[in-house]
Amino acid sequence: MRLPLKELLLGEAHSDVARLLQKREAELEDARIRIRQLESALDARAAETAALRRIGEAMGHVISTEEMLRLVADVGRQVTGTESSLIYLFNDTRDELILRAVTDEDLGDVVGKIRVKIGEGITGIVARDKEHIAIAAEAWHDERFRFFPGLHEDRFQSLLCVPLIWRSEVIGVINVRTRAPRDYTKTQVQLLAAIASQVAGAIETSRMASSVEKRTSHLSTVAEVSRTITSNLYLDEILQLAVAATAQTMNFKIVALLLLDPDKNELVLKATQSNSRDYVKKPNLPLGESIAGRALTEGRTITVLDVKRTSEYRYPEIAKREGLTSLACVPLTVRERVIGVLNCYTEKLHVFTEDEIAVLTTLGNQVAVAIENSKLMVKGALLQEMHHRVKNNLQTIASLLRLQTRYAADRSPVEVLNESISRVMAVAAVHDLLAREDLDTISVRKIANSIVTTTQQSFTLPGKHITMRVEGPELLLGSNKANSVALILNELVQNAAEHGFEHASAGSILVRIREDGERCRLEVRNDGDPLPPGFDPRKSSSLGLQIVESLARGDLNGDFTLASEGSETVAVVAFPR
Repeated sequence: MRLPLKELLLGEAHSDVARLLQKREAELEDARIRIRQLESALDARAAETAALRRIGEAMGHVISTEEMLRLVADVGRQVTGTESSLIYLFNDTRDELILRAVTDEDLGDVVGKIRVKIGEGITGIVARDKEHIAIAAEAWHDERFRFFPGLHEDRFQSLLCVPLIWRSEVIGVINVRTRAPRDYTKTQVQLLAAIASQVAGAIETSRMASSVEKRTSHLSTVAEVSRTITSNLYLDEILQLAVAATAQTMNFKIVALLLLDPDKNELVLKATQSNSRDYVKKPNLPLGESIAGRALTEGRTITVLDVKRTSEYRYPEIAKREGLTSLACVPLTVRERVIGVLNCYTEKLHVFTEDEIAVLTTLGNQVAVAIENSKLMVKGALLQEMHHRVKNNLQTIASLLRLQTRYAADRSPVEVLNESISRVMAVAAVHDLLAREDLDTISVRKIANSIVTTTQQSFTLPGKHITMRVEGPELLLGSNKANSVALILNELVQNAAEHGFEHASAGSILVRIREDGERCRLEVRNDGDPLPPGFDPRKSSSLGLQIVESLARGDLNGDFTLASEGSETVAVVAFPR
């Protein structure tokens, strides 16, 4: 049956309306979805803006890069709704990432100790490829994963790593983690990436500011040391102030200056700001058995990351007790000649930058010039005063010769002249050493060696076999005391050789040098003929012993004894330094 036309028209109209309503409903749903997307994007943008605003506001109050990194790690954890955040930054040589900040309170002791090479583990791969990596669950099963002890990585399921990029260069990586599995959304990744991008710029700005500050400090150090070494102070004071200024302005734990002793091929400590008795009393360093010796012989700066773990470092136990870690050993060079080294220690692991090494090299060269200038000044002053000293010593010799005439009645002229010559040679030895020493001080051991050598060459009796040697530390004295010591040692060695072996045909003479606190002790021992019973040197008619007694008490303000000890005859002169 056919429907009336009116009904057909009404049916078609209802159908068109239904289709139109469906279309409008679909459009409305699309609009709702779009609104939700826009709202989500707006929420993400708002979260990003809030995070960046928080970082920006806080950075105005942050005074160090470390504080800023801790703040960024905390913000990154909060905006991603994660439970842990870590930040790694490249070292100065850009071959390793170093853990610089964590939000986990129980991980504070590993900051600065965890190091990741480029391409090593997920963090190293993100740094290499400049692309983020997100793992939803069981991150430790990923073939790219590498376990680092101390990070408690087995506690966390998910991992999101995002590179910190500044001007197309990766400067570090930020990681966030959760204990439960987590699918990281595109929005979360974008949000963390946006924060990373902004923070990278702030980090680089902070680094540049820190670099400028360090350079300023380094220049201040150079200027301060320059003022010090051109001052009218004594060399010891100049060296002491130089190492103190270097340690303070460059934040070194210990700075030590060692100079070369060419006679012994050893490095001798001359100045340090350290108060450690263990460090100051370390033995001298042989050139061929130490890092400092290698720096001197090779003429280049040598750096060590951790001296406690370096077999070439001779005193790891002292380094452990004193908290010494990294070392820069800088040669002191003047006129293409290396005269010593400057050792700079840090308390924590530290990679010395090219700028730091350049500053230390400049300081080392300045100090080397100061040392050489001081030597020239001292020798110049000595030349000006030499005629006074020669005059005084000639007067001393004249007095000795006058005394000699009183004791020459029963002796041959040759014997008297030989004794006088030996005394003149003792004084000459002091002058010879004074002309060759670094400073206005003379080594007693060198004086003793010179006198022993002269005695062995000049004292030759037929059938006598006497060995002579010197032992003891390098005891330094001023030139005035050195003259008296030289005359005393000459008399005692000559006396031991002449009277100690008048009947004995063989034996030995030992000159022993000792330091007892603030007093010096000189011993001349021989195992030849014993002293006569009841012998008293103060009642002896020997001119030599009277000279020793007079010089020991008058010039040195000390004491002189001569007595038997077992099978040996021992002459002792003790005096304050």
